[in-house]
Amino acid sequence: MAAVKTVQMTLEPDLVARVDRAARRLKTTRSGFARQALRDALTRLAAAEQEARHRRGYAAKPVARGEFDVWPPEQVWPE
Repeated sequence: MAAVKTVQMTLEPDLVARVDRAARRLKTTRSGFARQALRDALTRLAAAEQEARHRRGYAAKPVARGEFDVWPPEQVWPE
């Protein structure tokens, strides 16, 4: 693991209790659980941002009629 930095967070007591229970079930620490949760949240955020960019791109330049007509065999699941 790379160097770590200690940070202080303010959380509701119920959330801390739920995190502690989850960490025990996963056989990790509160910090380990929080690190993984933050990594997962950042991954989801990056995916959501990428999807938003794609939506904006398709809104700005929609697929033209017939644009994919040269690919009909690839657009069907084989039986």
